[in-house]
Amino acid sequence: MKDKKTAPALSPYENSVHAYGRVFGVIALVIMLLIPLAVSLYFSAWPPLNALLKALLGVLPMYWTVGIIEVFTFVPMLGTGGSYLGFVTGNLTNLKVPAALNAMQAAKVRPGTEEGDVISTIAIASSSIITTLIIALGVFLLGYLQPLLESPVLKPAFDNILPALFGALGVVFISKNPKIAAAPLVFMVVLFMLVPSLSKSVSILVPVGALIAIGVARVLYKKGLLDQKAGKN
Repeated sequence: MKDKKTAPALSPYENSVHAYGRVFGVIALVIMLLIPLAVSLYFSAWPPLNALLKALLGVLPMYWTVGIIEVFTFVPMLGTGGSYLGFVTGNLTNLKVPAALNAMQAAKVRPGTEEGDVISTIAIASSSIITTLIIALGVFLLGYLQPLLESPVLKPAFDNILPALFGALGVVFISKNPKIAAAPLVFMVVLFMLVPSLSKSVSILVPVGALIAIGVARVLYKKGLLDQKAGKN
Protein backbone atom coordinates (compact mmCIF):
# COMPACT_ATOMS: atom_id res chain seq x y z
CA MET A 1 0.00 0.00 0.00
CA LYS A 2 1.44 3.33 -1.04
CA ASP A 3 2.08 5.94 1.57
CA LYS A 4 -0.11 9.01 1.29
CA LYS A 5 1.69 12.21 0.45
CA THR A 6 1.67 14.69 3.29
CA ALA A 7 1.83 18.44 2.94
CA PRO A 8 5.25 19.95 3.70
CA ALA A 9 5.60 21.17 7.26
CA LEU A 10 5.53 24.90 7.83
CA SER A 11 8.71 26.62 8.95
CA PRO A 12 8.89 28.30 12.38
CA TYR A 13 8.68 31.67 10.60
CA GLU A 14 5.48 30.69 8.75
CA ASN A 15 3.91 29.26 11.92
CA SER A 16 4.61 32.48 13.84
CA VAL A 17 3.27 34.64 11.01
CA HIS A 18 0.07 32.57 10.82
CA ALA A 19 -0.40 32.78 14.58
CA TYR A 20 0.03 36.55 14.76
CA GLY A 21 -1.82 37.05 11.47
CA ARG A 22 -4.95 35.32 12.72
CA VAL A 23 -4.94 37.25 16.00
CA PHE A 24 -4.40 40.68 14.47
CA GLY A 25 -6.76 39.86 11.58
CA VAL A 26 -9.58 39.18 14.03
CA ILE A 27 -8.72 42.35 15.99
CA ALA A 28 -8.77 44.41 12.78
CA LEU A 29 -12.15 42.92 11.78
CA VAL A 30 -13.65 43.71 15.19
CA ILE A 31 -12.37 47.30 15.04
CA MET A 32 -13.83 47.75 11.55
CA LEU A 33 -17.22 46.55 12.74
CA LEU A 34 -17.08 48.62 15.93
CA ILE A 35 -16.70 51.92 14.03
CA PRO A 36 -20.19 51.96 12.43
CA LEU A 37 -21.60 50.48 15.65
CA ALA A 38 -20.05 53.30 17.71
CA VAL A 39 -21.40 55.94 15.30
CA SER A 40 -24.90 54.44 15.46
CA LEU A 41 -24.81 54.28 19.25
CA TYR A 42 -23.48 57.81 19.67
CA PHE A 43 -26.00 59.45 17.32
CA SER A 44 -28.83 56.99 18.07
CA ALA A 45 -29.20 56.52 14.32
CA TRP A 46 -29.80 52.98 13.09
CA PRO A 47 -30.39 52.06 9.45
CA PRO A 48 -33.73 50.36 8.77
CA LEU A 49 -33.18 46.61 8.67
CA ASN A 50 -35.07 46.12 5.39
CA ALA A 51 -33.08 48.87 3.65
CA LEU A 52 -29.80 47.49 5.01
CA LEU A 53 -30.52 43.93 3.85
CA LYS A 54 -31.67 45.18 0.45
CA ALA A 55 -28.47 47.18 -0.02
CA LEU A 56 -26.27 44.29 1.15
CA LEU A 57 -28.05 41.85 -1.17
CA GLY A 58 -26.94 43.85 -4.18
CA VAL A 59 -23.34 44.39 -3.05
CA LEU A 60 -22.20 41.42 -0.97
CA PRO A 61 -22.28 38.71 -3.69
CA MET A 62 -19.84 40.73 -5.81
CA TYR A 63 -17.49 41.32 -2.87
CA TRP A 64 -17.66 37.67 -1.84
CA THR A 65 -16.70 36.61 -5.36
CA VAL A 66 -13.90 39.16 -5.67
CA GLY A 67 -12.62 38.36 -2.18
CA ILE A 68 -12.37 34.62 -2.87
CA ILE A 69 -10.70 35.16 -6.26
CA GLU A 70 -8.22 37.66 -4.81
CA VAL A 71 -7.15 35.22 -2.10
CA PHE A 72 -6.23 32.54 -4.64
CA THR A 73 -4.64 35.10 -6.98
CA PHE A 74 -2.67 37.35 -4.63
CA VAL A 75 -1.61 35.07 -1.75
CA PRO A 76 0.97 33.16 -3.88
CA MET A 77 2.40 36.54 -4.94
CA LEU A 78 2.45 38.24 -1.54
CA GLY A 79 3.41 35.34 0.71
CA THR A 80 2.25 34.70 4.27
CA GLY A 81 3.01 37.96 6.07
CA GLY A 82 2.33 40.15 3.05
CA SER A 83 -1.09 38.56 2.56
CA TYR A 84 -2.25 39.12 6.14
CA LEU A 85 -1.04 42.71 6.12
CA GLY A 86 -2.23 43.44 2.59
CA PHE A 87 -5.76 42.14 3.04
CA VAL A 88 -6.19 44.10 6.28
CA THR A 89 -4.87 47.40 4.92
CA GLY A 90 -6.57 47.08 1.51
CA ASN A 91 -5.79 48.66 -1.87
CA LEU A 92 -4.29 45.38 -3.04
CA THR A 93 -4.75 45.71 -6.78
CA ASN A 94 -3.68 49.31 -7.23
CA LEU A 95 -1.03 49.62 -4.51
CA LYS A 96 0.04 46.68 -2.36
CA VAL A 97 0.56 44.06 -5.09
CA PRO A 98 2.59 46.42 -7.35
CA ALA A 99 4.67 47.51 -4.35
CA ALA A 100 5.40 43.92 -3.29
CA LEU A 101 6.22 42.71 -6.82
CA ASN A 102 8.46 45.68 -7.49
CA ALA A 103 10.30 45.18 -4.19
CA MET A 104 10.87 41.48 -4.85
CA GLN A 105 12.05 42.29 -8.36
CA ALA A 106 14.53 44.86 -7.00
CA ALA A 107 15.76 42.45 -4.31
CA LYS A 108 16.02 39.60 -6.87
CA VAL A 109 13.96 37.19 -4.78
CA ARG A 110 11.09 34.97 -5.90
CA PRO A 111 7.51 34.84 -4.59
CA GLY A 112 6.81 31.69 -2.59
CA THR A 113 10.15 31.74 -0.76
CA GLU A 114 10.83 32.97 2.79
CA GLU A 115 13.04 35.71 1.37
CA GLY A 116 10.25 36.82 -0.95
CA ASP A 117 7.78 36.67 1.94
CA VAL A 118 9.93 38.95 4.09
CA ILE A 119 10.54 41.46 1.28
CA SER A 120 6.83 41.46 0.40
CA THR A 121 5.85 42.09 4.02
CA ILE A 122 8.34 44.95 4.38
CA ALA A 123 7.17 46.51 1.09
CA ILE A 124 3.48 46.33 2.04
CA ALA A 125 4.16 47.66 5.55
CA SER A 126 6.19 50.56 4.15
CA SER A 127 3.49 51.26 1.58
CA SER A 128 0.79 51.27 4.28
CA ILE A 129 2.75 53.64 6.54
CA ILE A 130 3.56 56.04 3.71
CA THR A 131 -0.05 55.96 2.48
CA THR A 132 -1.35 56.74 5.98
CA LEU A 133 1.09 59.65 6.39
CA ILE A 134 0.18 61.08 2.97
CA ILE A 135 -3.54 60.78 3.69
CA ALA A 136 -3.11 62.46 7.08
CA LEU A 137 -1.08 65.25 5.49
CA GLY A 138 -3.67 65.61 2.74
CA VAL A 139 -6.49 65.92 5.28
CA PHE A 140 -4.70 68.73 7.12
CA LEU A 141 -3.81 70.53 3.89
CA LEU A 142 -7.03 69.78 1.99
CA GLY A 143 -8.17 73.39 1.99
CA TYR A 144 -4.94 74.50 0.35
CA LEU A 145 -4.67 71.55 -2.03
CA GLN A 146 -8.27 71.41 -3.23
CA PRO A 147 -7.90 74.00 -6.05
CA LEU A 148 -4.80 72.17 -7.30
CA LEU A 149 -6.35 68.69 -7.11
CA GLU A 150 -9.48 69.85 -8.94
CA SER A 151 -7.49 71.56 -11.67
CA PRO A 152 -8.57 70.45 -15.18
CA VAL A 153 -4.89 70.30 -16.14
CA LEU A 154 -4.16 67.51 -13.61
CA LYS A 155 -7.38 65.52 -14.13
CA PRO A 156 -5.97 63.35 -16.96
CA ALA A 157 -3.00 62.44 -14.75
CA PHE A 158 -5.22 61.29 -11.87
CA ASP A 159 -7.40 59.30 -14.29
CA ASN A 160 -4.37 57.34 -15.50
CA ILE A 161 -2.55 56.54 -12.24
CA LEU A 162 -3.60 52.87 -12.25
CA PRO A 163 -2.70 52.23 -15.94
CA ALA A 164 0.67 53.92 -15.32
CA LEU A 165 1.38 51.65 -12.32
CA PHE A 166 0.55 48.43 -14.11
CA GLY A 167 2.08 49.62 -17.37
CA ALA A 168 5.45 50.08 -15.70
CA LEU A 169 5.26 46.66 -14.03
CA GLY A 170 3.90 45.09 -17.20
CA VAL A 171 6.98 46.01 -19.22
CA VAL A 172 9.15 44.02 -16.82
CA PHE A 173 6.99 40.92 -16.45
CA ILE A 174 5.69 40.74 -20.03
CA SER A 175 9.24 40.95 -21.38
CA LYS A 176 10.18 37.98 -19.15
CA ASN A 177 7.34 35.70 -20.28
CA PRO A 178 5.93 37.03 -23.58
CA LYS A 179 4.33 33.68 -24.48
CA ILE A 180 2.34 33.57 -21.23
CA ALA A 181 1.52 37.28 -21.18
CA ALA A 182 0.27 37.52 -24.77
CA ALA A 183 -3.10 35.77 -24.22
CA PRO A 184 -4.37 37.78 -21.19
CA LEU A 185 -2.98 41.00 -22.70
CA VAL A 186 -4.81 40.51 -26.02
CA PHE A 187 -7.96 39.37 -24.22
CA MET A 188 -8.05 42.47 -21.98
CA VAL A 189 -7.28 44.89 -24.83
CA VAL A 190 -10.09 43.47 -26.98
CA LEU A 191 -12.49 43.33 -24.02
CA PHE A 192 -11.90 46.97 -23.04
CA MET A 193 -12.21 48.09 -26.66
CA LEU A 194 -15.56 46.33 -26.98
CA VAL A 195 -16.85 47.26 -23.50
CA PRO A 196 -15.01 50.39 -22.23
CA SER A 197 -17.20 50.58 -19.11
CA LEU A 198 -15.48 47.45 -17.74
CA SER A 199 -12.40 49.53 -16.98
CA LYS A 200 -14.05 50.24 -13.61
CA SER A 201 -14.13 46.52 -12.74
CA VAL A 202 -10.41 46.09 -12.15
CA SER A 203 -10.85 44.03 -8.97
CA ILE A 204 -12.68 41.34 -10.94
CA LEU A 205 -10.72 41.45 -14.19
CA VAL A 206 -7.20 41.25 -12.70
CA PRO A 207 -7.88 37.77 -11.24
CA VAL A 208 -9.55 36.81 -14.55
CA GLY A 209 -6.37 37.79 -16.39
CA ALA A 210 -4.33 35.77 -13.91
CA LEU A 211 -6.49 32.68 -14.49
CA ILE A 212 -6.08 33.06 -18.26
CA ALA A 213 -2.29 33.33 -17.85
CA ILE A 214 -2.23 30.20 -15.65
CA GLY A 215 -4.31 28.27 -18.17
CA VAL A 216 -2.13 29.33 -21.10
CA ALA A 217 1.05 28.49 -19.15
CA ARG A 218 -0.33 25.03 -18.40
CA VAL A 219 -1.16 24.35 -22.05
CA LEU A 220 2.22 25.64 -23.26
CA TYR A 221 4.04 23.55 -20.65
CA LYS A 222 2.17 20.39 -21.63
CA LYS A 223 3.04 20.98 -25.30
CA GLY A 224 6.69 21.65 -24.49
CA LEU A 225 6.50 25.23 -25.76
CA LEU A 226 7.41 26.80 -22.42
CA ASP A 227 11.07 26.67 -21.52
CA GLN A 228 12.12 25.91 -17.95
CA LYS A 229 13.67 29.34 -17.43
CA ALA A 230 10.43 31.13 -18.25
CA GLY A 231 8.44 28.75 -16.06
CA LYS A 232 10.60 29.51 -13.03
CA ASN A 233 10.39 33.31 -13.27
